[in-house]
Amino acid sequence: MSTVDLNFNLAKNECYRSGGDMSGVNKVILVGRLGADPEVKAIGSGSTVARLNIATSESWVKDGQKQERTEWHRVTVWGKLAEICGKHLAKGRQVYIEGKLQTRQWEDQQGQKRYSTEIVASTVQFLGSAGAGAEAGSNRSSGSGSDDFGFQDFGPEPSFNSNDEIPF
Repeated sequence: MSTVDLNFNLAKNECYRSGGDMSGVNKVILVGRLGADPEVKAIGSGSTVARLNIATSESWVKDGQKQERTEWHRVTVWGKLAEICGKHLAKGRQVYIEGKLQTRQWEDQQGQKRYSTEIVASTVQFLGSAGAGAEAGSNRSSGSGSDDFGFQDFGPEPSFNSNDEIPF
């Protein structure tokens, strides 16, 4: 006997049935700051790829002391979106990323198999003002809380020191 679930998608206001086998969900959403300027390359097929290093931070209080941890995420962006990221993003700029996790395999110089998990972005939104070192992407409307692209301020930004070294 197979299980049938009834699911309701609030965003699309639709109801659908799913069978007993669930194929899975691979979705990542990040809001963070660039730890370095994007690395943009044209590859042999005429396509463009951009590599972003994104920092996200969380903080909490333990025994009366504020604690903080920063996670680093590798993000790959393809095509026209990669070109736009290369043109308008810079170290320190806050971004919203949607994408999926993907693991690559390769051999190092000693012939050892190596693996790298990264986020392949499907959506990149530039948040907040461009800030120091990223004026190229700044098109803020005066006092509206959103820029010319209709993006909104998503609240408090994770703390980030743009002078920190990326740990890889």
